[in-house]
Amino acid sequence: MSAPGPEPLPGPEPPAGAEPLPGAVLLSGVVGSTAYGFAHAGSDVDRLGLYAVPTEELHGLHRPAESQVSTAPDVTLHEAAKWCRLALSCNPTASELVWLPEELYETTTPLGRDLVGIRSSFLSAPGVRNAYLGYADQQFRKLTTRDTTDPATRARAAKHARHLVRLVEQAVRLHRTGRNLIRLPDPERVRDLGERIADRPAEAERLLADAADRLARPGVLPAAPDPRPAEAWLRRVRAAHYSPPRDALPDPGAPGQSTGGALGPTG
Repeated sequence: MSAPGPEPLPGPEPPAGAEPLPGAVLLSGVVGSTAYGFAHAGSDVDRLGLYAVPTEELHGLHRPAESQVSTAPDVTLHEAAKWCRLALSCNPTASELVWLPEELYETTTPLGRDLVGIRSSFLSAPGVRNAYLGYADQQFRKLTTRDTTDPATRARAAKHARHLVRLVEQAVRLHRTGRNLIRLPDPERVRDLGERIADRPAEAERLLADAADRLARPGVLPAAPDPRPAEAWLRRVRAAHYSPPRDALPDPGAPGQSTGGALGPTG
C-alpha cells in the first residue's frame, strides 16, 4: 500500500483589496514607488504577489487564469508558473518581488521564502540587458511624446524619466554585483535627475548609451539563467497544492474490471 500524498498547504488570504483567488498566495509585498523610495503624500500603493492554483485545476481542458489584476487598490498577482517564466526572462516588474526589503513583504509562506532563496538562479546577463534596457527605452519613448508645456503631462514625463534612471541603475548594479537593490540609496538624486531629463530628453539618450556600453562588458551574471531550481520549486508547489477529487477515487469494495489488456473496438 503506497503512502498517502502530502496534505495541501493552507493558503493565506490575498492582499487586501485583491479579488478572491482560486488558490493560495505564496508571497506578496509592496512594490513600485514605495519600494524604490519615490513615494510622496498621495502616491498610489502598488502590490505584487504570486499564488498557486489547486494542482488538479491544471488537469482539465481549460487552464485557470494566470494573473489577477485589480486597480482599486493596485494589486497584481501572478500564478506561480507564470511568475517563474517572467523572472527567467528577467522581467523587472515581476522580478522585484523576490528582492524586496524585508519590511515590505505582507504575505510570506515557506514556499515563498524558498523562492526568495533561489532568486539569483533567474538572472542572466542577456536577460538583464534586454529586459531592463528594453523597459528603460519604453520609458524614454513615452517621455519624448509628452507635451511638457502642460503641467499634468509634464509630471508624467518626469515620472517616466525617474523610472528610466531607476531601470538603468538597477541593470548596471545587477550586471556588476548580481544583486538587485530595490530601495534606491539616493532616491532624491534620481528624482532630481528625472526632472532634468523631463526638460532635456537628450540627457536620457546619453544615459541609455552609457548603460548599454557597460552591460556589453564582462560582468558577474551568467550567460543564461538556471531553470533547474525554478523547476524543482514549482514541482514542490504542485505537490503541496494537490488534493485528488474524492469522487474520482475508485470504491475499494467494488469489483475490478479488466479489458483483458486490449482496447475496445475502434471501428
